[in-house]
Amino acid sequence: MEILGIDVGGSGIKGAIVDIEKGVFVGERFRIETPQPATIEVIAETISEIADHFNYWGVIGCGFPSVVRQGVVHTASNIHESCIGVNANTLFSEKLGRKVVVFNDADTAGAAELKYGCVKNFQGLAVFLTIGTGIGSAVIHNGVLLPNSELGHLYLSNGKKAEHFASDAVRKNEDLSRKEWGRRFNVVLEHIERLLYPDLIVLGGGTSKKFHKFEDSITISTPVKPAELLNNAGIIGGALLASEYFS
Repeated sequence: MEILGIDVGGSGIKGAIVDIEKGVFVGERFRIETPQPATIEVIAETISEIADHFNYWGVIGCGFPSVVRQGVVHTASNIHESCIGVNANTLFSEKLGRKVVVFNDADTAGAAELKYGCVKNFQGLAVFLTIGTGIGSAVIHNGVLLPNSELGHLYLSNGKKAEHFASDAVRKNEDLSRKEWGRRFNVVLEHIERLLYPDLIVLGGGTSKKFHKFEDSITISTPVKPAELLNNAGIIGGALLASEYFS
């Protein structure tokens, strides 16, 4: 089965056709910069443009940077606040003329790692973190995904939210080296370790490809590894969850 997966991020909206059986892209992904302001209407238009690019008319699974409950958007950290309260499932489906289902973006990425990646068959508590414009999270316990965890919004001892202190956007804005940023990110990991005592922490998002450049800055006792699917996890997971939702 082949399904279109979409990953809505603060800087880019990406999509690809996914082979659900194998957990891989069918062809190349297609990316469009996230329009600003990122209102729900312009996001819908951008997703429609991606679907048209692939000439795709089947069901679509979409990872969205928000707490999403039964399709309704509840938060808006890196998108326009007017998105809050909107049933994105309904709006996107009507705008695109296709069946669309929306999930928290970190949950889609976590679901992909659970099905195809390094959390597959893992027993224990795994925390999956996506590092990009913000910091998203997925919590997985003995193969079960707990939705909408939002660990990037935890307040640290310095009074800052985790994603306002150590996201990849912060690294770029403050011109931090990977090692300098890694020490900041380690503070976030220390906080999560003390809070949840996980058995494994997996890092996704674009930063996962650079893990070797900041690995030495990570000093927590919990094992930390990059996602096997790297930055493709969100797209793959969106398609996977859509296949399950519409089955």
